[in-house]
Amino acid sequence: MITRDRLPLTRRWVVKIGSALLTRNGQGLDREVLAPWVDQMTAFRRAGNDLVLVSSGAVAEGMCRMGWTRRPKSLHELQAAAAIGQMGLIRAYEDCFQRRGLHTAQVLLTRDDLADRARYLNARSTLRTLLRLGVIPVVNENDTVATDELRFGDNDTLAALVANLIEADLLVLLTDQDGLFDSDPRFHPGASLISETRVDNPQIDAVAGGSVTGLGTGGMVTKVRAARLAARSGTPTVIAPGRGEGVLSRIARGEEVGTLLAPVQEAQAARKQWLAGQLQVRGRLTIDAGAVAALRSQGKSLLAVGVKSVQGAFQRGEVVACVDEDGREVARGLINYDALETNRIKGLPSSRFEQVLGYLDDAELIHRDNLVLL
Repeated sequence: MITRDRLPLTRRWVVKIGSALLTRNGQGLDREVLAPWVDQMTAFRRAGNDLVLVSSGAVAEGMCRMGWTRRPKSLHELQAAAAIGQMGLIRAYEDCFQRRGLHTAQVLLTRDDLADRARYLNARSTLRTLLRLGVIPVVNENDTVATDELRFGDNDTLAALVANLIEADLLVLLTDQDGLFDSDPRFHPGASLISETRVDNPQIDAVAGGSVTGLGTGGMVTKVRAARLAARSGTPTVIAPGRGEGVLSRIARGEEVGTLLAPVQEAQAARKQWLAGQLQVRGRLTIDAGAVAALRSQGKSLLAVGVKSVQGAFQRGEVVACVDEDGREVARGLINYDALETNRIKGLPSSRFEQVLGYLDDAELIHRDNLVLL
């Protein structure tokens, strides 16, 4: 099981900050509280790590700007409040990070973006590019276009799906509680903080589920659910007190802060299992002996130069089978180009893609992280 002293040295984090921490009792953003978190995130980034921020607070900021005292109930008014508030939210983060020499980027997602394979790959590529450029992506739900059927429902869930998307090493859910307790500390003075446990521990269901007076009303149910979603790709989750001094820095040092919910499987095995569950083959690539060896023995990505022939009418982001020249299936994976594009670049080095296609999206046909050997 992943423990605090086994968290990876080279790290990619998703950090989620909730509305209760960001707003003045729901009355707009409290910009003074941003600085300590931004200081810690800046230090984490400058230490050579990657960080994606999922931030709540847009609706509360929009309500404040409009002078509304009650949270809207209709979806369209909530969407309007979020659209108005996003302006202030992003500006606050950009100003704060810019004073420390870093830039931010706004990324708005819907559940549909992560369900559609091509859009999934587009979102993944964009986030990875932003991280490579040293930018801090600030992610939120695209409330303006999301419908009831497409809404994530809460930013804990969104943060977990982003952790799946970028294969994060850790999901940090900052909350106004100290973590997950074995009973409600408001009514049981002897309640103990659960420091570490696995996401499949049935005890945490009893603690987080509870009655109206239990911890679940504080959002702990969604945090446990998010931890289990993150665990699908092997990502552990820390539920931590957002108001604790230097909380992110302390987590980075491996200190016992909040509750660590560890996945059942290691990251690589969980990722492959998650991919395997998505597989519906839409096409077939015949690859040469060199490509077979690169996939099986060297753990490499599939390059176009090793492809001999292409079958099927697949789209970018769909699953294709890779077979050897005798027709034996070697692997399956999510392809970065559609069938027509793949036919045009098969057998070619990636340096020729732009000349042939007029653009270069990815150097690999199938990245090794999106490939399952059979």
